[in-house]
Parts: sequence; structure tokens; C-alpha cells
Amino acid sequence: MFANLMVAAVLLFQQGGGEPSWDLVSMWQHMDWPAKAVVFILFIMSAWSVGIMIDRALMYSAARKQSRVFVQQVAGALKDNKLDEAISIAERNKKSHIAKVVATGLSEFQAASAQVGDEEVIEAAKRGLERSVAIVHAEMKRGLSGLATIGSTAPFVGLFGTVMGIIGAFKGIAASKATGLSAVAGGISEALLTTALGLLVAVPAVWTFNYFTNKVEAFDVEMDNSSMELINYFITRRGGKK
Repeated sequence: MFANLMVAAVLLFQQGGGEPSWDLVSMWQHMDWPAKAVVFILFIMSAWSVGIMIDRALMYSAARKQSRVFVQQVAGALKDNKLDEAISIAERNKKSHIAKVVATGLSEFQAASAQVGDEEVIEAAKRGLERSVAIVHAEMKRGLSGLATIGSTAPFVGLFGTVMGIIGAFKGIAASKATGLSAVAGGISEALLTTALGLLVAVPAVWTFNYFTNKVEAFDVEMDNSSMELINYFITRRGGKK
């Protein structure tokens, strides 16, 4: 169907008797209200997706930068068994996903150490770390479902505009009782424009969703590794006190 529309548009452009205007302003002025509504919806979806992209990009960049600093600083504090200092370092790097997990694990370990035995302390720390990883994972994924929704639905919103443009074209034929391509110029232009806008909104959203999903998976691996290393540290620390 899209190929037929393109062919018809080219023939219309090449047809004698005056060339149609293909600038966006003229198209907007000749659109019916359903097509304008589709363009407006696509504009909102585009703005929403751009907002999500910027927010996630800033968050992931800050998490990566602060995590590098945190890992270097906290390693020395843990090596000297300075848990309070390690927690303080984590609180200074609140945007780091690793810092959030480590801070929770250290807090749980300190709280449980004064109340229960060695095995219970380790189990309490594990549960705290698992809880923290799940919470941070949810924070990292926030907004990505919106990108997925926009990427999957924007082409269909544009397709709806295409259908409405074709309907308008047939109405134009019926009203003018004409059979030439000039009778359907407005409908074809609306159909092509809304279809193009739908794809223009959807493609970046899908690309960015896949890219950010890979980022989150990498963050998950880093948090899991940090949790395992911290548990090993707790086991070694408790064993050394015996």
C-alpha cells in the first residue's frame, strides 16, 4: 500500500497543469482534523521519548562516573576494615548504582553483627543486598517501558493517519466527481506525512530502548559482582574474628 502511495505521489508531482506544494506548512493547512490530531499525538510521543532519553542518559553517565570514583575509594576503606568510612563514601556517591548496593550491605552487616551469630549476619547481609539490587534495578529501568511503548505504537499511530488520509482522498473524489490524481493530492500528502512521522518517532525510540537495556544489564552484572565480593569480605571478616 505504501509503495502505491509513493508511486501516486511521484506521478502527481510530475503531472502537468501546476505542481502541488509539498512544504510542511501547506500540508498542515490542508489537513483534516483527524490527521492533525495524529500529528499532535506523534509530537507528544516524540517529546516524551526525547525526555526519557535525556533523563536516562544523564543518570547512566553519572552512575558510571561516580561508580569509578567510589570503587577506588571504598576499596581502601574496606581493606583497613573501616566500615563507617566506607558507608560515608557510599553516601557521598549517591548516584552510583554500586554505592547504593554496597551501602545497604554494609549497613545490614553492621546492624546484624551486634544482634545475631555469624551465619545469621551473612544471611541478613545477603537479603539486604538482594533487596538493594532489585530496587536499584527498578530505578535504572524507570522510563524504558515508555520508550518500548512509543517504539511499538508510533508506527500504528502514523498508519492511522495514513488511513484517514486515504479516506479523505476518496471523499475528495466523491465531492469533486473527478478521477484524476489532483483530486487525491491532499489525502496522499497527509498519508505520506503521518506515516513518515510515525517512523521518525518510532525508530529512535527502539534504538535507544535497546541501547539502554544493554546498559541496565551491564549495571546488573556490576551490582551482582559487587554483592558477591562484599559477601566474601563479610565471611572473611567474621572468620578472622574467631
